[in-house]
Amino acid sequence: MGQPMVVADGVYWLRMPLPFSLNHINLWLLEDNDGWTIVDTGINTLATKELWQQVFDHHLKNKPVNQLIVTHLHPDHVGLAGWLCEVWQLELQMSRTDYMACRVLMSDTGKPAPKAAIDFYQRAGVSDEQLAVYKNKFGGYGKSIYPMPDSFIRLQDNDTVAMAGQQWHIIVGRGHAPEHLCFMCPALNVLIAGDQLLPSISSNVSVWPTEPHANPLKDWLDSCAMLQQRIPADVLVLPSHGQVFFGAHQRLQRLIDGHEKSLLKIIAACSKPQRNVDLFSQLFRRPITDDVLTLAVGETQAHLNYLVTHNKLQTSTDDMGANWYQTL
Repeated sequence: MGQPMVVADGVYWLRMPLPFSLNHINLWLLEDNDGWTIVDTGINTLATKELWQQVFDHHLKNKPVNQLIVTHLHPDHVGLAGWLCEVWQLELQMSRTDYMACRVLMSDTGKPAPKAAIDFYQRAGVSDEQLAVYKNKFGGYGKSIYPMPDSFIRLQDNDTVAMAGQQWHIIVGRGHAPEHLCFMCPALNVLIAGDQLLPSISSNVSVWPTEPHANPLKDWLDSCAMLQQRIPADVLVLPSHGQVFFGAHQRLQRLIDGHEKSLLKIIAACSKPQRNVDLFSQLFRRPITDDVLTLAVGETQAHLNYLVTHNKLQTSTDDMGANWYQTL
């Protein structure tokens, strides 16, 4: 952890620890003649700050950090953005949607869970005990993030940024995050993929209480198909978790196929009415414990909303406020 390793000309791979079952994140350092670009930050912990300080002290070749870019709003990616901006006097660069969403979510810190959120999980069928755990944990997002800068530079699809002496083209993916930035360098044939393309796990694609009728799974599937068209088959992929890898097109197709199989499983299971929580076994191999319950509900709801939108399922609500889904 915390030791940069060269993966392409001027591009360094830096791994930082995470206090979760997914125990690491890959960050990227890109070297120019006059300084460095950091892509993604790690989570806001003392351990991550100490590792960054070791990088600053021993690996920057007496050159400053000139740019900070964040791929998307999740705490392991944006958690230390504010701190790094303070240390190096930088302007944060990220997408507008994710910057704004991050600021909104951070404003929940210290507040009680709103009725809309409680209703959302009751409709999913979670137990009173699980709801109590959720209420107790509500607002935890902001606890993993250093206070965000009050301004930023917007990056968007088809923009270019200069890093490692090359031009990198921005490709926006959706579904895992509202406006996830990926960076393609034709000269190096390298893609900084963030969480939009991972080698061995599928990124979480969830519906959240703030937008209960959203269809992020459509966004995700559309983005996978779009990436197959916009990146070369032989590109070197730099993902945020796992190992760097080749085989982007095949991996994207496996992600598409996996979700389509899950959709068929849900259609079959809903031949008899099912609640969101009744369908976990159709989507997840591991038992769903309280620490991942919101992720499981969110991903299950993403599949249900997709099928409702495509007129494959109908819904009804029982006296306890839970939604039941049945195949049409």
